[in-house]
Amino acid sequence: MDTSDRQALLTLLARHSYIRAQREFTLASGRRSNYYVDCKRTLYLAQGMRLAGELMLQMVLDAGVAQLGGMAAGALPVTDAIIAAAGYRGLDLRGFFVRKETKDHGLQQLIEGAFRADLATGVIDDTITTGGSSLAAVAAMRAAGASVTAAFALVDRGEGAQQAFSQAGLIYTYLFSAEEIRQAANG
Repeated sequence: MDTSDRQALLTLLARHSYIRAQREFTLASGRRSNYYVDCKRTLYLAQGMRLAGELMLQMVLDAGVAQLGGMAAGALPVTDAIIAAAGYRGLDLRGFFVRKETKDHGLQQLIEGAFRADLATGVIDDTITTGGSSLAAVAAMRAAGASVTAAFALVDRGEGAQQAFSQAGLIYTYLFSAEEIRQAANG
């Protein structure tokens, strides 16, 4: 992993995505926190998307998955960044996303994108607290016939996801801890 690229992405996340407020935030897990890491603020910057895609691509390749995706909307920009990085290198990696509920029009699919049930699959999210959203996506992927073996995050808040993924039979890898971002933002 390129340490200068990792440091550059950490700086972007600390500057653009770390939010500390006077009030508490309610997280997707239902937990409350006095800070929030909104990775989309960094992932939708050209440099942030490039760095996240390149750095996370190696984690995905090391896990041996051929496709990845997660719950909309958290997984969308990070999945797109990794797929773009793979495409730039000429690698065959597929991406998709899982809806919270099946569409009532069109193809009426729960899983959208380039998903194939016969490929080794990983689940991804931008920021993970307990892993609940990712595990809901895993349930949909497994119900569709996929073998899901790995979980990935750009940022892990260190609040139970590791244990939850282990219990679900997933190998879990993340790029940054929330504490790293907090220190970079406050340092």
